[in-house]
Amino acid sequence: MRFHSILFDQFEGSVEVAELEEPSFFADLNLDQVLESMTTGRKEYDLKPFFYAPLHDVAAVKYRHEVLRDLEKHAVFESVRAFAQRMRRMREHLAQAEKLHYECQKERWFLDAVEIYCDAVRSLAGELAHLEVNSRGFQAFREYLSGYTESEGFTSLAAETQSLKEALAGVKYSVHIKGNRVRVSKYDEEPDYSAEVEKIFAKFKQGAVKSYRVKFPNWPDMNHVEARVLELVARLYPEVFGTLEKYCTHHRDYLDGAIGIFDREVQFYLAYLEYIERFETAGLPFCYPQMSAQSKNVRADGAFDLALANKLVSEGSSVVCNDFYLNDPERILAVTGPNQGGKTTFTRMFGQLHYLASLGLPVPASGARLFLPDQIFTHFEREEDVETLRGKLEDDLIRIHKILEEATGSSIIILNESFSSTTLRDALFLGTEVLNRIAELGSLCVCVTFVDELASLNEATVSMVGTVDPDNPAMRTFKIVRKPPQGLAYAIAIARKYGLTYETLKERVAR
Repeated sequence: MRFHSILFDQFEGSVEVAELEEPSFFADLNLDQVLESMTTGRKEYDLKPFFYAPLHDVAAVKYRHEVLRDLEKHAVFESVRAFAQRMRRMREHLAQAEKLHYECQKERWFLDAVEIYCDAVRSLAGELAHLEVNSRGFQAFREYLSGYTESEGFTSLAAETQSLKEALAGVKYSVHIKGNRVRVSKYDEEPDYSAEVEKIFAKFKQGAVKSYRVKFPNWPDMNHVEARVLELVARLYPEVFGTLEKYCTHHRDYLDGAIGIFDREVQFYLAYLEYIERFETAGLPFCYPQMSAQSKNVRADGAFDLALANKLVSEGSSVVCNDFYLNDPERILAVTGPNQGGKTTFTRMFGQLHYLASLGLPVPASGARLFLPDQIFTHFEREEDVETLRGKLEDDLIRIHKILEEATGSSIIILNESFSSTTLRDALFLGTEVLNRIAELGSLCVCVTFVDELASLNEATVSMVGTVDPDNPAMRTFKIVRKPPQGLAYAIAIARKYGLTYETLKERVAR
C-alpha cells in the first residue's frame, strides 16, 4: 500500500484544502465555537481548513472511521500522541535555533532537533510494528515508516547525527581566568580541584544551612563572553566544528514530506477525540453514523447540540438529548412550540450532526443514520443592516431566494423562524411557498416556525413540537417530539395557570 494521507483515501482529496475559508453556516450552527474550543493549543498545525472540507463520498467517510477506531485503542493513541509531542519539541528546537545569534550555537540546536526527529520516527515505527491496526490509513503509514526507517537516507542521517553528538561530547577544554583575561586551551589532564575543595569544607557542614551559591540564568542564548569562549573552542577543534557546519548544510531539508503530512493531519483526529472525551466522561454518547449519499431515511437517537453541551458540562448542568427520524416520502421537520423551548437548539443539533458526519467524525448521539449532503444552507434571524438599505422582510426574502437558487435535492436546508417580522397571513403564504419549493427539490429541511399550519403542509412535512411540563406549562422540558402542533393548547394552559381563561375572567368581572 502507498501512503499519501491519513485523512483522505484519495490523493486528490487533500488538494487546495489550505485555501478553504469558514463556511457561511458555521456561526448559525455554533460550529465556530466548537472548532475554536477544539483547536485551542494547536495553532501550529493550522487545522481549521481541514474542518472546512466536508467529504462527499461515503468511502472517504469510512476511511476516516477506520482510522478513528484504531486511534480509540489506548496503545495506538498514546504512541501517536508521544510521536506528536516529540515532533513538537523538534519544531521548538528549530524555532529556537532561528532566534539565536551565534552560528555554532544555532548549529548545535539544529543537531538536537534532528536527533529528536530520528528518535520520534524510530519509536513510532517500532511501536506500530507491534500494534494491531486495521485501518487502511494506518496500515499504509506503518508500511511506509518501516521502509523509510530502513532506507539509506534515514539510516545515514541517524548514524551521522549520533556520531557528531559523540564527537561534540568528546570536546574537552580548560578555561583560565585571570582578572579580565580569559584563556581557553585543550584539556590536558589538569587536576580537578572541585573534589578536594568539597572534601576540605565537608567537616564544617552542620545540618541544613542556607545556600549562598549563585544560580546562573538558564536562557538559551549566550552572552558575549560565552560566545567568545565557544569561538575559541571551535578554533581548538576545527575538524569537529567543521563537520557540524557541513552537517547542517547537507541535512537542511531532513524532514520527510510524508511524515510531516502525517504529523499535521493526525492532529485532526487527536483534537476531536480529546475534545469529546470530556463529554463521554460526563455520560454523553457518541457514535459512528451509518452514512448514505442516496437514502434520505435519516434518524438519530439520544442526540444533542455539541456547542451547548460544552457550556452545560462546564457548568455541571444536565444535557437534554432528542430523537428524530424521517422516512420516505418525509423530508421536512417543521418544529413548533413555545419560545425558549429548545427549538433552535434542535435545528442546530440537526445541522451539526450532518456536518460532523460529513467530516468522517463520530457524532453526538447514541445511534444515527444520516445523509451525506452536497451543501448545507442556513437561514437564521439577523439584525437589520442599515448599510444595505433593506428592511428585515426584504432581507429574509433575498437570502432565502439565494438558498433556493443554489440548493439541490442533495442539500440540507435549515430555516429558523423565517418571516417572523411580517404578519401571520403573509408568513403563512411565504412559508408555504418556500416549503413547497423545498419539497419539490427533495432537500432535507428543518424549519422552526411560529405558523402551526406549516407543520401539516404536505406529505413531505412532519410536525415536531417543543414540549412543556403538563402540570406547569411555563416549565420547558426542552424535548422535541413528533406530534401535531399545539400552540392554542399552550396558550390555554398558560391562561389557566394564571387565572386568565374566559371563564375565570368572567367570574372575576361579575364580582
